[in-house]
Amino acid sequence: MPETPPSLFGDIFGSLTLTSLLFALLTLVICLIAVKIVMTILRKILKRSKLDGQVAGYIAAAVKIVLLILTVLIVADRLGIPITSLVALLSVLSLAVTLAVQTVLSNVAGGLVILATKPFAIGDYISAAGSDGTVREVTLTHTALDSPSGMRILIPNGTLSGEKIINYTKLGRRRVEISVSASYDDSVQDVRRALLEAVRRTGKVLDDPAPAVLVNSYGDSSIEYFVHCWCKSGDYLAVYFALNEEIRTCFEEFGVTMTYNHLNVHILDK
Repeated sequence: MPETPPSLFGDIFGSLTLTSLLFALLTLVICLIAVKIVMTILRKILKRSKLDGQVAGYIAAAVKIVLLILTVLIVADRLGIPITSLVALLSVLSLAVTLAVQTVLSNVAGGLVILATKPFAIGDYISAAGSDGTVREVTLTHTALDSPSGMRILIPNGTLSGEKIINYTKLGRRRVEISVSASYDDSVQDVRRALLEAVRRTGKVLDDPAPAVLVNSYGDSSIEYFVHCWCKSGDYLAVYFALNEEIRTCFEEFGVTMTYNHLNVHILDK
């Protein structure tokens, strides 16, 4: 019967000696010490940089994994294991994993972009990807928003990083804008006084920039006025609804007619 050819690993382990094992062990120790030194230097560099803490942590973890893989390859070479085959195997495995989790990798890349550029922070109120809400959590794969109606919304970072993001909190203040119509019979001065009085009675309105009332357009049966004032970002909704109430009250007090559409029905007797 023909002899069975010895296996690759049989040849490798058969050729191992105490000296080669000691050299491999010494190489492993030196590599681990080198990895520790490199990681210590890298963490100091990342700490001094302006990178977000999470991004710095992910970079450090990725570099450590690469260094440990290099360590395995170097030690395998010391043991006489053909690393060319190992590298090829690792390449095939990495390609398979990449194809299987390409959506996850896209979200991870988007998360790194968001963490690095910081278009928003925890607690900011934003509008993005068709959703509005307060940012509660930013992970490597998704961003969590809490909507005003009490829903938790998870947006994939791959989608979020490629969308337009509106940050309502970043500048610290917002402009409240309300359009209201008044009759042509009311003078512009009377309407302006009524609207400015409504703004004055509304709490949490900032004095600077000053509130303003402008004539916006002339309709078929009314004039449209545009009133705006500024407030802190967190007070926006409270100021908006309070101002709407005060406008109705002040119009009644100043005798300004708030117009609305009328429907006249004429019944003709035959």
